[in-house]
Amino acid sequence: MDLRTVRLQTERLLLRPPAMEDVDAWARLAADEETMRHLGGVQPRTVAWRNFAFAVGSWHLQGFYGFSVIEKASGNWIGRVGPLQPEGWPGTEVGWTLAREFWGRGYAFEAATAAIDWAFDHLRWNEVIHCIDDDNQVSMAVATKLGSRKLRTAQMPAPYEKMVVDVWGQSRDEWLARARERSSTTERNSTTKDTKDTKEKQVQG
Repeated sequence: MDLRTVRLQTERLLLRPPAMEDVDAWARLAADEETMRHLGGVQPRTVAWRNFAFAVGSWHLQGFYGFSVIEKASGNWIGRVGPLQPEGWPGTEVGWTLAREFWGRGYAFEAATAAIDWAFDHLRWNEVIHCIDDDNQVSMAVATKLGSRKLRTAQMPAPYEKMVVDVWGQSRDEWLARARERSSTTERNSTTKDTKDTKEKQVQG
């Protein structure tokens, strides 16, 4: 796989495999206490670098991992979002971690939607999960907006074996049904707007 050709586009974001130019921003994210509170705690740059290398290696070994997320308007690296399934993981996950200065803008939902579409279409997964701490209300809200629900609990693999997380998720069929519903709603809204515009023009004419 030529990773240079793997690109996902949303209205405001570009998702691509991680590149060496991302490592400084990756390390800054890993050093932020609030961002890392539900992810095993802050990491020194040396550990963050190894985890970054693990992410890059997973793309070459498995053909997927979290995407680097780039804000189109600024060109800034804002976080990592995407599919992952390391050895011993509780399932086929799409996760999200954004730098704190980019919270509250809907970016996690926007990027995760694109990543889930890609996982079901390209990787042919039958289920997508999200591993969430039971007090991580922000990620629960994102999962709920995506249409996921709590499915079960799971123990994380080493070195995080002391962590028990809530496993949220949904099936491929559930996601595709919601996608069809979103498409139908968008089409109805577009038709309603076109009809309204036509009537206004007739009145003005």
